[in-house]
Amino acid sequence: MNTKTVCVGVETPKSDWPIEDSIAELNELATTAGLEPIEMVTQNRETPNKLSYIGKGKLEELNILVKDEDIAVAIFDDELSPIQQRHLENTLQIKILDRTSLVLDIFSQRAQTKEAQIQIELAQLDYLQPRLRRMWTHLSRLGGGIGTRGPGETQLEVDRRQISKRIQKLKQDLKKVKKARENQRKQRLNTPYITIAIMGYTNAGKSTIHHLLTNSNVLQEDKLFATLDPTTR
Repeated sequence: MNTKTVCVGVETPKSDWPIEDSIAELNELATTAGLEPIEMVTQNRETPNKLSYIGKGKLEELNILVKDEDIAVAIFDDELSPIQQRHLENTLQIKILDRTSLVLDIFSQRAQTKEAQIQIELAQLDYLQPRLRRMWTHLSRLGGGIGTRGPGETQLEVDRRQISKRIQKLKQDLKKVKKARENQRKQRLNTPYITIAIMGYTNAGKSTIHHLLTNSNVLQEDKLFATLDPTTR
């Protein structure tokens, strides 16, 4: 791992759990994704800043930290709005991720079954759609005006259409997969065996218990979301 990363979080009165625990898990997620977290930055606020997520002073501190430590990625503990992400990228001049995009990236690395791959790609496209305009901002200055259309706007519309078509295709594929799953489930109900399921949070030890009960070669790794797909034995 050589991509230096900083994890950033805000604790508000409405936070569901202590910021120390939340940011520590974000740190583990970053490690699972193959990044190298070297710093954790937190702030207490009534609400996250609508423009920059963290306050102006804390953002200045973060900018200094990024330059001093040669940090390449900043990961934010909550889902950022497109406006927040654009502002942070313009200010820090590094790659900006939030918890949602990080988890989706881990899922895409780990998914093995067709159903999981479809679901994850669908979630990634849903996440990407409202953020497309940010991706083409740098092109909007090249043209446009009365009677013309800038290449950024044209490409934006093309991308939106392509993504919409892809989403519809994935939804159709997912319906077919779910129908096949239902048929498999009906067949299992007709077998004369008791069926049990192991449920729990990520990295709670489900695969370890599964291995002990069935002596099967299930991946066991001390990482968040190390195994993503359901396994039956």
